[in-house]
Amino acid sequence: MISVGSISPLNDQEKDDGPPVIVCGISLARFGRNVQFILCSSAILFFFVLYGYLQEFIFAYGDFKPFGWHLTLMQFLYYSLFGFVELQFKQSSERRIPIIIYCFLAFLTVTTMGCSNTSLGFLNYPTQVIFKCCKLIPVMFGGMIIQKKVYNRFDFMSVTMMTFGLIFFTIADQKASPNFNMIGVALISAALMADAVIGNVQEKMMREYKASNCEMVLYSYSIGFVYILIGEMVTGTFTPAFTYFNEHPKVYLLSFLFSFVGYLGILFVLSMVKTYGALLAVTVTTFRKALSIIMSFIFFTKPFTLQYVWSGLLVLLGISFNIFNKNRTKLSDSGKMGVCKYFLVIQLAVIFVLIIITSSS
Repeated sequence: MISVGSISPLNDQEKDDGPPVIVCGISLARFGRNVQFILCSSAILFFFVLYGYLQEFIFAYGDFKPFGWHLTLMQFLYYSLFGFVELQFKQSSERRIPIIIYCFLAFLTVTTMGCSNTSLGFLNYPTQVIFKCCKLIPVMFGGMIIQKKVYNRFDFMSVTMMTFGLIFFTIADQKASPNFNMIGVALISAALMADAVIGNVQEKMMREYKASNCEMVLYSYSIGFVYILIGEMVTGTFTPAFTYFNEHPKVYLLSFLFSFVGYLGILFVLSMVKTYGALLAVTVTTFRKALSIIMSFIFFTKPFTLQYVWSGLLVLLGISFNIFNKNRTKLSDSGKMGVCKYFLVIQLAVIFVLIIITSSS
């Protein structure tokens, strides 16, 4: 879970202000802030769009759909290894957060990633992404319960827009997609609720114990790997999945690439948050989700309806409104308040036009 930081104007005069982008120990300080931002944004878009493509490709590969949990098992294994290697380069590798807390975080991580991966066996990829865009909804309620946070009316307006957008996108998918299944909705909803809890708990624990991101990754995913392995053994799903993977060695390569690009994407997102603040990071990751949906319709055959467009834009409007709300003071001080208001109005106008076109068709 990341908190919204300050907006950093990208100009040459601030070239040396703030920490540089550092990924895997490699610093981009020799470049100006403009170039660092472009490189970091491009990397986030590339790795996460590729991550989404690989995820959808894996589930479209042969008869893979029943083995979503085994893909998650492989992903947890690789993330644990990546976290362990990264932790070796840190000055201090001592664990700071109590192991019992990591056991709880691992359970939540297993729930959010396992249910998210498995939901693709029942839903279109764009529907899954739209649900993920609405992460603010459970996060907000989780923050109210776990951290006693107080939200204003603008936060609730953002959540309302996302909720209605999500409802209409789901209805469109139910009408257009022959593969739509409410099990998928239940799975991705469970993933989002677990994600809301894990985000708030991670934020609280990392602030309290001053733990590093790679420590969090190593222990959460390694313990989670044990959970999934035990779960597959008990339910008897490990042997069929293991047999399928061995009969289709290509899946091992795909699962490694899927995990590798996802991990690299996370590293760039965390570095962008540290260097430029969460506002720009959230903006870039939101744009990549929209791009992932577009790429999904281009590369994978699936039914299409205009309701996908306007309901998805309604979700993005809720996200835009939330970003605007969190940074009203900074936008006013920088003289960009008017531009942002016009942008929100244009989004709303486009949605209304598309709704009218859809209703008349």
